[in-house]
Order: sequence, then structure tokens, then C-alpha cells
Amino acid sequence: MHDAAGLGVALTEHDAARLLQLLDELERWNRTYNLTAITKREEMVTHHLLDSLAVHRDLHGGAIADVGTGAGFPGLPLALANQERRFTLIDSNGKKIRFVSHAAHVLGLVNVESVHARVETLKPRIPFDTVVARAFAPLPEMLEKVAPLCGRRTRVLAMKGKWPRDELQAIPSEWRVEQYHELVVPGLGEARCAIVLAR
Repeated sequence: MHDAAGLGVALTEHDAARLLQLLDELERWNRTYNLTAITKREEMVTHHLLDSLAVHRDLHGGAIADVGTGAGFPGLPLALANQERRFTLIDSNGKKIRFVSHAAHVLGLVNVESVHARVETLKPRIPFDTVVARAFAPLPEMLEKVAPLCGRRTRVLAMKGKWPRDELQAIPSEWRVEQYHELVVPGLGEARCAIVLAR
């Protein structure tokens, strides 16, 4: 996990070992529950762990929501690397959220809450500081669905592959792109970008 340092993430040996333990649990559950299509260990490291940690620098504030978290990515690796922040991992798939709860417990991540729900039905009392979405939905649809989680200061962090020009042209008028940049994920030979949106 020394590649994490190149993404600006300083991991202790203990934390690096816990990230690999997360993959052990994912492999074990995947045999029964089919949580991820990625089954090769080295691809899990690049596509799940390093891809998740690539947006570490883009997090804003202390309360983070990961919408459509699936088997816990990017939320679980980010929670492990940012233990002073609180992470709420949301997915409508029950078996995936059960895995997220299990993994957070096994890894001792007390800063993770897992929520089994459709994101558009949630009405948190206090808006989140950052809402992260990785391969969740096209940008206009995603912004509509996450709107109930967002306040005036919330940043929505969209993790995308190729630059989504058409999606950006269709975003609702009350949203604007605050910043964007390419993500260079070690060992991942695919286009990645991060787009930060604000109201």
C-alpha cells in the first residue's frame, strides 16, 4: 500500500494492514454474495482501495456521505484514512450494506455508519459537508437525488471516468462546478476525474 503515499495519504503500517484485511473480507463475502465483479486481488487494490483514496484531498468538512457505496467504496478506505471525520455509507442493496456494517466492525471503524436506503428518501437533520458519489448516476440525476443531503455549504464530489462533458452541460442551474482535476491512480490505466460541485 506504499502507492497510497503518492495520493497524499499517509497510512501507518497498521492502517495499511487493515485495508488489506478489508479486501480479505470482501473476497470471503464475494464468494457467497457477489458484491463486486472485480475478483483479482491486484485489481481490487487499484480499482477499490487506491481509486477510493485518490479523492482523499477533495474531502471537505467533518461529515461525509458516500451515496451508492456498494460494498463500501470509496467510503471505507476514506474512513480508515480520515478517522477524525464521520462517514455515512448509503446504499439501497441490503446485502452490500450488511457487508459494509460487518467490515466496519471487523476493522474497528467507529466513524462509519451504514444506512440501507434509497438516497433520495433520506432527510438528515444536519446537511453533510461532503457528499461523495462514485459511478452513481449521470450528474444531473445524481444532483437531484442527493439534494436532500445538501445544504448551502455542502460540496458534492463526483468521481467519474472520462470527462463527462454532456452531463456537465445538463446540470441544474442552481449548481456550479467549483473545481475539477484528473485523478492519477497508481496501477490503474484508465481515465479518472474528480468534479467538485456546489450550490
